[in-house]
Amino acid sequence: MPRRVLVVDDEDGVREALRQLLEYEQIEVRAVASGADALDAYPEFHPHLVFLDVKMAGMDGLETLAKLRQLDAAAQVVMISGHGTIQTAVESTQLGAYDFLEKPLDTDRVLLTLRNAFEHVELESENLRLRASIEDRYEIVGNSKAVKDVMAIIEKVAPTGSRVLVFGENGSGKELVARALHRRSPRRDRPFVEVNCAAIPTELIESELFGHMKGSFTGAFADRTGKFEQADGGTLFLDEVGDMSLAAQAKVLRALQEGVVTRIGAPKPIRVDVRVIAATNKQLVEEIAAGRFREDLYYRLNVVPIEVPPLRARRGDIPILVERFVAELGQFDGLPPKRFTAEALDALSSRDWPGNVRELRNAVERLLILSPGDVVDARDVQQAVPTGGDSPLGEIVNVGTFEAFKAEAERAFLLAKLEENAWNVSETARRLEMPRSNLYKKIDKYGLSREQAAGD
Repeated sequence: MPRRVLVVDDEDGVREALRQLLEYEQIEVRAVASGADALDAYPEFHPHLVFLDVKMAGMDGLETLAKLRQLDAAAQVVMISGHGTIQTAVESTQLGAYDFLEKPLDTDRVLLTLRNAFEHVELESENLRLRASIEDRYEIVGNSKAVKDVMAIIEKVAPTGSRVLVFGENGSGKELVARALHRRSPRRDRPFVEVNCAAIPTELIESELFGHMKGSFTGAFADRTGKFEQADGGTLFLDEVGDMSLAAQAKVLRALQEGVVTRIGAPKPIRVDVRVIAATNKQLVEEIAAGRFREDLYYRLNVVPIEVPPLRARRGDIPILVERFVAELGQFDGLPPKRFTAEALDALSSRDWPGNVRELRNAVERLLILSPGDVVDARDVQQAVPTGGDSPLGEIVNVGTFEAFKAEAERAFLLAKLEENAWNVSETARRLEMPRSNLYKKIDKYGLSREQAAGD
């Protein structure tokens, strides 16, 4: 598709010179003599770039630029003037102009500006496509009442800036809720920063959240900004907040109360503007009773609670989720698309999915890889997804000796637990009450891997 450029200048000679130069470069050109004509032509012509004269009778270039940007916030405009001043250039830039050229126009400079502007347009378009693609991947999918109830709460609370505490089982979609809240908030164009509190060792969580200064502890070789600073003006998502140490909880509480954070080793605090959304799969009331979670922090975070339903409570959404995962895995992972029969979908819908949506996605990926042909049927589901979920425990009874049975049972148990915790070794070890070093040794012993889990 040819590039389109709109030329706006009240001098016939300038319009004609630019037309000839641009058409020689295989660019489609439309030339008009006034700001009013430019505003009329822009919506229909929809140019990739506008060359706009500053000094024109009637509506001048700066006023026209402001109105063009109202029509299209992404409009790319290059201002041109025979009476260029620094003040005019600054005003143009403040109004959103891409560049400023002085008359008489130099051909090489015009062509360089043209090339750079088109590259900028391409980059902007690619960013928009990538952002839309990413947002699609994080969209909450489902038509069940349970999902609609969650979405109704999100629509109400997202614009308010209130803190939200998201509850739900592992793999149920708590992160999707946090991202939906951010996308629908006034902070949507600011950072969304995620912290998995369960994945960061206790001794590093404070540095991760609040940052540190060079030399403040062994290994601090340079200053580092924390997640609170990185999320300034945007949203900070504290995933698995129930696994945060009491010391870190105290600092988070101060940050929420006072709006300031202090890097480790820093002499003074830094003010931050952050909306905090937290999530947990734990019963925090029980954690408070056991002395593992601060009650005052709980009430600071739990302004608006959102309960994410497990997949077994929304089985009617499984066919829609399967369709979405097939499309995603084809687009992003290059897996061949396959059609799931009604019987296959019924077989998937009959399972309890203890790993929830994450487990279902893993199962769909496995079926796309292992199922022969272009159609996935109920028999494929039965073979690749044993009854009871992803766990391969149902296969171990076929081994020959008791020692082999114990080894296979341990292997299957660890594989299932690693899958359940999204291969977070630290969190899996904590839940199994096993030293992390021991778990690493067993992973090596049995040769466990994500790829192996997908193929079991």
